[in-house]
Amino acid sequence: MTLSYLYARFFKKILRGKSILNSQINKTAKIYSGTEFYDSSIGRYSYIGYDSEVHSCDIGSFCSIANGFVVGGAKHPLNWVSTSPVFYNVGGGTGVHLGDLNIEPLKRTTIGHDVWIGNRVTIMQGVTIGTGAAIGAGTIVTKDVPPYAIVAGCPAKVIRYRFDVVTIEKLLKSKWWELDDMTLKTLSGLVSNPEEFLKNLDKIA
Repeated sequence: MTLSYLYARFFKKILRGKSILNSQINKTAKIYSGTEFYDSSIGRYSYIGYDSEVHSCDIGSFCSIANGFVVGGAKHPLNWVSTSPVFYNVGGGTGVHLGDLNIEPLKRTTIGHDVWIGNRVTIMQGVTIGTGAAIGAGTIVTKDVPPYAIVAGCPAKVIRYRFDVVTIEKLLKSKWWELDDMTLKTLSGLVSNPEEFLKNLDKIA
């Protein structure tokens, strides 16, 4: 590896900060540099990659979120004379205000547990992403995503589901993401085999 590459990696990881405000972050979670994380929460062992923007969003446990993730962006009123925020009663845009019209408050977005989100994904405010869902790189999500659905596209469409209906129901009922670390370590060798994982989980329970 060249010196310039190592310096670039150091700059990306260390010198650039992350902006966190009014949020709850589990001690095992990770938010990478260059990311804005406002009025949001993130559960255990979840992470968000570099250069992301997360506003008014609740993220569950064991979520894997890649770089360039955007969620909770503002909406502009399409039925007004102008869509410019200079007429709103909130900050944004140029910082100049010519009016103080009320704008619809930001809706909270919910991301379930064990959700995998690829690079450069945008999720509109107020959307719910079901537990176990997988969202392909570059996808724009405008509507709720069912649990364990694999979605992609602009706008997002369901391609298929990760498991059959029975397995999905069992996984959701198990709430395995709430298990303590010791139990998860015991079951870790079976994570690649959902059927055996669920069988052994029933024995432990």
